[in-house]
Amino acid sequence: MPSLYTLVAAALALSPAMAGAWLIAIRSGQSGWIDAIWSFAVGGVGATLALLPHDGGSSPATRQFIVASLAALWSLRLGLHIVSRTMKSGDDPRYVQLRDEWGGNFRRRLFWFLQIQAGCALLLVLAIAAAARNPAPELRLGDWLGIAIMFVAIAGEALADRQLAGFRADPGNKGRVCDAGLWGYSRHPNYFFEWLGWLAYAAIAIDLTGAYLWGWVALCGPLFMYWLLVHVSGIPPLEAHMLRSRGDAFRDYQQRVNAFWPGPALHQSSIHTPGNPRA
Repeated sequence: MPSLYTLVAAALALSPAMAGAWLIAIRSGQSGWIDAIWSFAVGGVGATLALLPHDGGSSPATRQFIVASLAALWSLRLGLHIVSRTMKSGDDPRYVQLRDEWGGNFRRRLFWFLQIQAGCALLLVLAIAAAARNPAPELRLGDWLGIAIMFVAIAGEALADRQLAGFRADPGNKGRVCDAGLWGYSRHPNYFFEWLGWLAYAAIAIDLTGAYLWGWVALCGPLFMYWLLVHVSGIPPLEAHMLRSRGDAFRDYQQRVNAFWPGPALHQSSIHTPGNPRA
């Protein structure tokens, strides 16, 4: 695993990155930049840690290059998507709600809130490093499984984002809730695939023979991301916003479609019509 000094250096990189995100969000009035910068920071620091030589090696091993590439690919796809969304639609409703709740203390509280995010990012970076530092000399089934999981996750999240963007682009859907495509199987398919991507590092890191016990640390990625998306800063504030803006239409959607895990419709709604609410 990375040395204590390496982890401190990673923390010292993530903290100013989120301080910069705070400054940009305050000056621009668009909090969407926060999540974009967070994505780039996690991917950049994670890829850097993945490539650091270990065990006296003079150059990174193949597995390190693979893990660093997966982290960079995830980071660029998500970060650029959020940048594009922010430039088109402006403020993030989750941060708008925080601004309303915090009132005059918004700037100060947001700064420390983002520093907490920097600390949380360190857990995710640790999961990336745990995968990269698996000492197995050859690529194993777990490595190929991890690569496959990450590609499915990135493709699934990109498809969900594209389907939602297409739905919102149609003027006829204004004020309605998207339940087309992947959004008919999960109310938050983008969050599901985001979570799935963190399983990739666990698949690469964990050695069931017990030869690399540090590999189990990589489970902190999917476990933490699930808690964050499902119980903290993902689904709860977003669905609260959707209930305020869409009312009964979104309540109907909640009754028909699973919140996180993709699956068949829970039951048919008596007021469902094709293309019923989500934007």
